[in-house]
Amino acid sequence: MASRPERLLRGGDSPLSASFLELFFDLAFVLALSQLAVHLLHDLTPVGALHTALLLTGVWWIWVTTTWFADWYDPESPAVRWLLVGAALSSLLAGVAIPQAMDGRGLLFAGAYVSVHIARGAVTAFSLRGHPRQQRALRILCWFSVSAVPWLAGGFLPEWRMPLWLLALAIDVTGPRFGWPTPWMGRTGPQELRLAGEHFAERYQQIMIIALGELVLVTGLSYADTDLALPQTATFLLVFATAVLIGLLYVTPAGQRLGPAIEHADPSRLGVITGYLHLVMVAGLVVTAVGAELSIAHPLRTGDTTAVLAILGGPALFLVGRILFSAAIHRRLSWHRVVALLVLGGAAAVLRLPLLAVSAVSTAVVLVVVVLDHAGIQSYRRQTGA
Repeated sequence: MASRPERLLRGGDSPLSASFLELFFDLAFVLALSQLAVHLLHDLTPVGALHTALLLTGVWWIWVTTTWFADWYDPESPAVRWLLVGAALSSLLAGVAIPQAMDGRGLLFAGAYVSVHIARGAVTAFSLRGHPRQQRALRILCWFSVSAVPWLAGGFLPEWRMPLWLLALAIDVTGPRFGWPTPWMGRTGPQELRLAGEHFAERYQQIMIIALGELVLVTGLSYADTDLALPQTATFLLVFATAVLIGLLYVTPAGQRLGPAIEHADPSRLGVITGYLHLVMVAGLVVTAVGAELSIAHPLRTGDTTAVLAILGGPALFLVGRILFSAAIHRRLSWHRVVALLVLGGAAAVLRLPLLAVSAVSTAVVLVVVVLDHAGIQSYRRQTGA
């Protein structure tokens, strides 16, 4: 019979598919992503973009670390189940705080963020007492305890909130890359960071679907608020096509090969780096949703530089993450994607067209990338006989 600590850890016979509570936990991000898009839409300035990026990184790091947690520990364990429910509640509260997180609700956002990590670390460290894996749980708890200080201090001190939260995030996102080195306990080794590739690849696909769902939802709601005239309808169809194409761009082909790549790679490299790169891609979808709302509401507006940057910058940001994602998996660059990125950047600098035309340019560039990707895959299959 397995010891009590052993029963907490995910066994080799545990199913690799996401559990019901993991999917339930994801639902909290529907609100968070929606609130982030609204937050950016209402403050389309460099400062507003920085605030949105900080808040997105915070809620994203809740998702990433909770996904690692569900990969390491048995999803059927009562303790794991309750921690997943608690993470969903805290994520929901963080989403509620987002619109005013830099003002009156900063403590709510910081408290929700900190509570997820401290509760998870405390429960796992206590439950694994006497087991070798307790050291990993203690290291992680120590790092999140350190970052909790600037998080909570920023919640109490609005004038210092931005630098304190940037410091806290820097601590949190760099910890796993170095194995959470801790005095007297050393650092976590590669074997302790091992991830189940199939489970992790599925979870990334699921969160990307949620992010794409937010884009589709914004597209539909924005169109519903118009008089359904021809310019609005054309822009609506272009944005929907962009959402479909971005989805295809994600899964083909690196998205399909992520699982085996994680299994065979150094987990302290690929397992962590993919978390950073998916953050960039999700950020691209949030910006694309903002551009969608602006273009559908005002398809014939010209000279709106901010809207043009959102319409073209969203797909461009997604492409940055996607290019680096492919480089991490295959260790090579996809040059037609790099050219597409340059085209989007150049178009953002020179285009002074109606937003409908800007949306058409954005969709056309993504379409060309998808077509070239498909042609490359077919050519590879013919050469290899696959």
